[in-house]
Amino acid sequence: MSARQSSAAGDGRVPPVPGPAESVEQVRRQVDRLCWSGILLGLAFTMTNVQRFAAAGSPVGSLQWWAAWLLDPMVSLVLLAILRAEQVTARYGVRTGGWVRTAKWFTLAATYVMNTWDAFAAGHTAMVVLHSVPPLVVFVAAEAVTDLRDKLTEAIRAAHEHQADTVADTVAEPVEPVRTAARRISFDEYLQRARDVWTPEVTISPAWIRQVTGCSRGLSSRLSAALASEVGEGEA
Repeated sequence: MSARQSSAAGDGRVPPVPGPAESVEQVRRQVDRLCWSGILLGLAFTMTNVQRFAAAGSPVGSLQWWAAWLLDPMVSLVLLAILRAEQVTARYGVRTGGWVRTAKWFTLAATYVMNTWDAFAAGHTAMVVLHSVPPLVVFVAAEAVTDLRDKLTEAIRAAHEHQADTVADTVAEPVEPVRTAARRISFDEYLQRARDVWTPEVTISPAWIRQVTGCSRGLSSRLSAALASEVGEGEA
């Protein structure tokens, strides 16, 4: 757990959840590590086969036997340098020349031939398949790793744009006004409304009270009686 996450846990706060772009970035790093691990393991497997091919039965420990160990690393290091350079150029959209692709294919083809030569010469189908799989996996992974990283970079860019659009939509969303509770009108206020609009030609009734004041049916009878009492007293 990081120091930031520990501090957040100690304060009782929930650590921030990574956004879409951060999640894609994590996947890109994982894919990159897995592909490179597979390539390195494949090249390590081919090293012993190439050494045996180059030693050509020389006694173990002889100068030719030791020199045979240098052949595969020589080819593999060139291949790894090309693959690493292609990753960087692809990230920034820079196209490499024809010699770069030729060098990559030549090193892969050389590794394949040296791994399978003895198996083809002996006509042993199972050994041909066994020694063909690692170089072919390296070849396919070498072609795929650059394209995968490029596409995942585009996915990160798209995730950033989607996240920015979501934030913009949230900010632009209109805020509903806060509704305040309606003030309750008192009996005297209703009575005053009826008193203000009453004229001698008007017959006071609950229906008329409801019409001019907007009060409830139950309150209109009381208001009608109160106003009629006031008007009757005034006339008397």
